[in-house]
Amino acid sequence: MKIKLVLLLFTLQSLVGFGQELNCQVTIIPAPALSLGPVEKETFTELQNSIYDYMNTTKWTNDNFEIEERINCNLQITVTDLPTNTTFKGKIQIQSSRPVYNTSYNTTVFNHIDSDFTVNFLRNSAILPMSNYQYRDNLSALLSFYAYMILGYDYDSFSLKGGDQYFNAAQQIANNAKNSGDEGWSASASKKRNRFWMVDNVLQPVFSPLRDAYYDYHRNGLDIFYTDMVKGRQVILSALQSLDKIQRSRPGSLNLQVFLTGKSSELVNIFSQAEMKEKNEAVSILKKLDPSNSSVYQEIMN
Repeated sequence: MKIKLVLLLFTLQSLVGFGQELNCQVTIIPAPALSLGPVEKETFTELQNSIYDYMNTTKWTNDNFEIEERINCNLQITVTDLPTNTTFKGKIQIQSSRPVYNTSYNTTVFNHIDSDFTVNFLRNSAILPMSNYQYRDNLSALLSFYAYMILGYDYDSFSLKGGDQYFNAAQQIANNAKNSGDEGWSASASKKRNRFWMVDNVLQPVFSPLRDAYYDYHRNGLDIFYTDMVKGRQVILSALQSLDKIQRSRPGSLNLQVFLTGKSSELVNIFSQAEMKEKNEAVSILKKLDPSNSSVYQEIMN
């Protein structure tokens, strides 16, 4: 009995010491127009719990993460239609963040809304992990894809192109899902704002400056703000200016918009305290990169 207790305590300590990679919060919201009965409400709860378990208990990398090192992320699913008793249709918002060195501040690393969310879920069934990235069903493929995208961008923010293996994993999932017929995976040239093209772009040489910018912005910019705010701001401005070549060759690209969507408010705060010359340079490049939010960036000049 004593030996069993010691083994149990050792197992629990191991679990506490080395948690999984993601600390993922999951929320499923029915659209106001949906009328849910008791069975539907229970199914929503079970689906939410199953996604939570899948994201937080799957071992996504070969690295060991302490509990406090897990990547904070959120999945918010809005269900707009229930075509069948087991089919959920709507959109999913994926957000992840990472801490800034020497502060209590967390910066958004990935923020994206995917409107091609149609999945099947049968009550009392678990979401099974993928085997060698092979497509089994849209729910596990979609969740796994975004888990690897979160990991890829997070690792990129700490080391130069550190997320390669996770983006490669996401690309394998997308390649295996592209012929499934499910929305969001098409390799068609007319649909370049979906999951297939999101990860394909990440790994294309033309988007290399964006990956470099993720590293410079976070590791060489935000992470030194506590000790050298002026230098940190200069690094961030330089990283933004390096993205101009992407905007010129791939105007309005999904990947560039994903980056700016997560950073627009933060960038206003960063440059609002800068010298006038730096303010002008920041507003100029941000309006080029993200013209639809020009009024937001203009606030820097106030």
